[in-house]
Amino acid sequence: MNIHEHQAKQILKKYGATVPEGVFALSVDELLEKAKSLNTQKYVLKAQIHAGGRGKAGGVKILNSFEELGEAAKELMGKTLVTHQTGPEGREVKRLYVEESSSIEKEFYLSCLVDRSSSKIAFISSDQGGMDIEEVAKNTPEKIITTKLDIKDEISEKNCKEIIKIFDLSDNVKIQAISLIKSIYQMFVNTDANMVEINPLILTKQEKLICLDAKVNFDSNALFRHPEIVELRDLNEEDPTEIEASKHDLAYIKLDGSIGCMVNGAGLAMATMDIIKLYGKEPANFLDVGGGASKEKVSAALKIILSDKNVKGILINIFGGIMRCDVLAQGVVDAAKEINISVPLVVRLAGTNFKEGKEILDNSGLKLISAENLDDAAKKIVEAIK
Repeated sequence: MNIHEHQAKQILKKYGATVPEGVFALSVDELLEKAKSLNTQKYVLKAQIHAGGRGKAGGVKILNSFEELGEAAKELMGKTLVTHQTGPEGREVKRLYVEESSSIEKEFYLSCLVDRSSSKIAFISSDQGGMDIEEVAKNTPEKIITTKLDIKDEISEKNCKEIIKIFDLSDNVKIQAISLIKSIYQMFVNTDANMVEINPLILTKQEKLICLDAKVNFDSNALFRHPEIVELRDLNEEDPTEIEASKHDLAYIKLDGSIGCMVNGAGLAMATMDIIKLYGKEPANFLDVGGGASKEKVSAALKIILSDKNVKGILINIFGGIMRCDVLAQGVVDAAKEINISVPLVVRLAGTNFKEGKEILDNSGLKLISAENLDDAAKKIVEAIK
């Protein structure tokens, strides 16, 4: 789950990190009233959307007076920002954040994330802050260091020094940096975060380390332990179909293709999407109905797929283990009775109660195409939508 920059900064501050003083608001009038409390000559106004690249899209402005802040806030609120992460449709700005300006001496990059390949926590640090870290990795990889750590209650001072050595800091600032690393580590572990990114982390002319921007993502599977974090969720920043899917405990991600997919198991879902691409088409979604889906859950999944106007055909690929093929089949039939399935539907069933499931589908009166295996299913759905 993603949260906004201003929310991320408040959590970092709670754990001892230094962030600029700032206020957020859902309207221009509210923002200007709250901004009166800030002690600054210049204001930094930031659009709050769940996407990077805001600065290049005009979503970050440095303003020299309170009057300029008012004008810029009116211009930015309600504007659609298009960045490399929003897609061409962009994202409407529905909340603003303004903070006190900082006198920047140097910028760094710092992030902490779960490294799944090693089952460790990885800190990535660079002296090239304020830039796209992917570009830095591509053009000057020597400017980045990665420090992988075993998951423990606390991080050692030695590890902290390894992480910050590329910053080349004075002894006084090193003390601040070590404290910051410890704060981020503690926050990361305690909140079940997937990623904490500070870009840039700045050194001010007064020799203070400040988290100037922050991005945090949490493990959705651990949110039941953190109701206070769930409260930070902004549904305006999420796809409506993904919100609907979450209500039914479906793992759904909307994509840009034309073939809707319903699969049980994340690995099988990835393989299904790969083979669709192999045969020259693009998947319209990732959808994992899970191992023990009910008829109601399967029906909801089919409705969500069909709500996407880009879907020209549907491929259902079920390997019955915990998920019984007859339950899946009945869910498809129930959904078909409620909504008009006007696109080609290819079904591949294998495993538990395969024969019973096939019998339900054969007797349903639905116009569907049966497939023997995954390769056969992919060929048939691609051919059917031509």
